Amino acid sequence: MKIRVAIAEDNSFLAQSIKEKLELFPEDIELIFIASNGEELLELLDQSGPVDVVLMDIEMPRMDGIQATRFLREKHPQIKILMQTVFDDEQRIYDAVNAGAMGYLLKDEPPHKVIESIRAVVAGGASMSESVMAKSLELLRNPDRAKTSKSEDFGLTEREIDVLQQIRQGLEYREISANLFISPSTVRKHLENIYRKLDVNNKMQAVNKAIENKLI
Repeated sequence: MKIRVAIAEDNSFLAQSIKEKLELFPEDIELIFIASNGEELLELLDQSGPVDVVLMDIEMPRMDGIQATRFLREKHPQIKILMQTVFDDEQRIYDAVNAGAMGYLLKDEPPHKVIESIRAVVAGGASMSESVMAKSLELLRNPDRAKTSKSEDFGLTEREIDVLQQIRQGLEYREISANLFISPSTVRKHLENIYRKLDVNNKMQAVNKAIENKLI
């Protein structure tokens, strides 16, 4: 059975390069779709057929690869995530693995390495570029070298955090208002304040940023 793969990459040239690498192994790989950012990836996953592996870029607009990985691990835990990036710095490695990625590849890896890595994570293993592996081992020896980003509270009130918790569970305004004993219009007002304070534009971004900063 073919391994079903999705790509999340905002650079169209690099996305095409990854696609061409996968096309060298048509007997093994079926490319389901290419998304240009984390938000689009999550939307397309809801619309497409099953996906086994996501090749995830880190630096993307609207929702980056680390944020998308956290959200994906919560919503689609069966999907394996391979980070593909030009960066091999320790903080990005730490953040990627901590978010739930099963592998971390540099984008200049040859096609056979990409395919081997895809097969490895599908089989339940992990895969990293050699330089990344060396830095990962160093992080294991000295975990204080990498720290998670400093959390912020963004001035959210307890009630706004309550609303975010409910949003995270996928509840609608009517359900939230009943649970918190407030009107639907008050829920909307709280959500407007949350968007403004977190500097986001939608529920998904708000929840993801709140999780990232350990607010919920």
